[in-house]
Amino acid sequence: MDEKMGNTIFESLDRDKLQRMLHLKQQYEKGDLSADEAKSRMKNEVGKISPEEFAAAEQLLKDEDPDECRNEDVRTMLDIFEGLIQPDEPGLPYGHPIEAYLRENKKMKELLRKGDELLQKPFILNPWLELMEQVIQYKVHFSRKQNQLYSALERQGFDRPSTTMWVYDDEIRDEMNSALEVLRNGDVNPEFFFDAYTRMTIDLRDLMEKEEMILYPTSLKLIPDDEFEEMKSGDREIGFFLIDMPGLDHRSSAKEEESVEAGQAGLMDDLALLLAKYGKSIETAPKDSIFDVAEGKLTLDQINLIFRHMPVDLSYVDENDLVKFYTDTEHRVFPRSKGVIGREVRNCHPPKSLHAVEEIIEKFRSGEQSKAEFWINKPDLFIYIVYVAVRDKDGTFRGVLEMMQDCTHIRRLEGERRLLTWEKEQHRQNGGEEASYQSVRDLQYSQEPENESGDVSDNDLTGDDSEGEITISAETKLKTLIQRYPRLKDDLPSINPRFSMLKSPMARVVLPIATIKMMSEQSGMPPQELIDKLKDRIATY
Repeated sequence: MDEKMGNTIFESLDRDKLQRMLHLKQQYEKGDLSADEAKSRMKNEVGKISPEEFAAAEQLLKDEDPDECRNEDVRTMLDIFEGLIQPDEPGLPYGHPIEAYLRENKKMKELLRKGDELLQKPFILNPWLELMEQVIQYKVHFSRKQNQLYSALERQGFDRPSTTMWVYDDEIRDEMNSALEVLRNGDVNPEFFFDAYTRMTIDLRDLMEKEEMILYPTSLKLIPDDEFEEMKSGDREIGFFLIDMPGLDHRSSAKEEESVEAGQAGLMDDLALLLAKYGKSIETAPKDSIFDVAEGKLTLDQINLIFRHMPVDLSYVDENDLVKFYTDTEHRVFPRSKGVIGREVRNCHPPKSLHAVEEIIEKFRSGEQSKAEFWINKPDLFIYIVYVAVRDKDGTFRGVLEMMQDCTHIRRLEGERRLLTWEKEQHRQNGGEEASYQSVRDLQYSQEPENESGDVSDNDLTGDDSEGEITISAETKLKTLIQRYPRLKDDLPSINPRFSMLKSPMARVVLPIATIKMMSEQSGMPPQELIDKLKDRIATY
C-alpha cells in the first residue's frame, strides 16, 4: 500500500488509519470477525471516518472485484461503521450537479414507495406500466454518472466508481429493462413480474444508499468548484431524471457562447503549438486561416461544420489510449459529453466489455488487425459500429477511429432511386407511408396503439387532413404534435438543445410515452414556457 494515491486530498489523509480501517473491514468480510467484533474494534481502533477517508481506503485496494459494489451489503456495512461515517451537510445550491443527483434519487424513492403500495393490491397492468415507464427513465442518471461524474473523479485520482459502481449501474439498468419487458409482452405473469420488480428495487435502494453515503460526499471533497461548473453543460446535454433544472436565460446563453469562443481560442493555441513543432505558424485570424488538409484547403470553421454535419458519429482515441475527439452531431447514437475528452478509453466503457476494448487496441497496436465490426440488431433498430486502426504513412500506430451509424433507414431501402426526389416531397407522394430520413422512427410510433384495446388516446389525431388547432397541455403527447406538424421535430433543438436526442435512436424509447410535462422535466423548462414556445414555432408553419 505504498503507492501514490493520485490525489492531494487522499495523500493528506492518515495512511495508518486507512490501513487499520481497511484491515478490519477485510477481516469481517472473510469471516474472521463477527459484526459486533468488527463494529467494536472499528470504533476503538479507527474512530470517526469522513466519506473521503472511506473512499481513499477503497482506492488502496489492489485486487478489484468488478462485482464488489453489488456484493457489499450496504446495510451490514453501515452497521459496522455505525456512528463513525460523518457525511457533510453541504447545503448545495439549486442546480449544482450533485444536488441534481440527490433530487433524482428523492424522486426515484417516491416512485418506489408507489410500487410498494401497488404490491399490496391485486395486479392491474396499467398502473404498473405507468410506474415502470417513469422508472425506466432513471437510466439517464446512470449515463450522466458514467460520462460526467466518474470522469471527473478519475481526473482526481479516484477511479473505483469506474471499476465497481459502473458494473452495478449496468446490472440495475438491465433489471429495469427486464421488468418493463415483462409488462410489455402481452400475457403478464404477475408473480414473474413481482420477482423481477423486487430484485430491481432492492438493488436500486442499495445503490442509492452507496451513492449518498460515499460517492456524492467524496465527489464534493475531490472535485473543484470550477469543474462542477464545467460539468453543467455536459449534464444538461445528457439530461435529467424527472426533475426541474434552472432554465437558460439570455445571460446564461451569452456566457455559453463566450465559453465556446474561449474553447475555440484554446483549441487554436494548442494547434499553434503543434504547428510550431514542425516549423509552421498561424499568421492570420483563426476564422480566416486556411489549413492544408490531405485533399484540399479548409478553414477551421469549415472543418468543424463538416464534422457536425456528418451522417455518422466519429470518435478518435490517440496512441496513448486517450479520447481526443468526437463529432457533436444532432443524431448522436449514444450519449457523449465534453467530460470524455482526455479520459482514458478503458474508463469510457462498461467493465463487462473492457476485455473487448483492450483486445481491439492491442491487436491494432501490434499490427495484427486493422478493423473490427459490430452491429446491434433489434426490432426497428439497426446500429452499425466499426473500429479502424489509425496509422501514419510509416505504418506507426496513431490511435483508433470509431464510427457509429443508425442504419435502420438504409436497411429498409428497396429497388433503386435514380431521379432527384426530395424527402418531404416523397413523403407527401406516398401519403405518409414512406417517412423522411429525419422522421421515420416517429411515424412508426404514431401508427402504434396506445392502449390494450387498440384505440388511440384522446390526444392522438384522426388524420393528416384535420385542420382544427390542437390544444397543447401538459398531458399532450409529443408524437401527436409531430404527426400533425412534421417540421416540428427538426425545430425542437432550437427550442431547447436537450431535444436533439429526438434525432437519435433514443427517440424509439421516448416518443411512445413523452408528454409535454415529461419534456419540461427533462429539459428544465417550465411547462408553460415550453408550451408557449411550441405554439410560437407551430404558428410559423
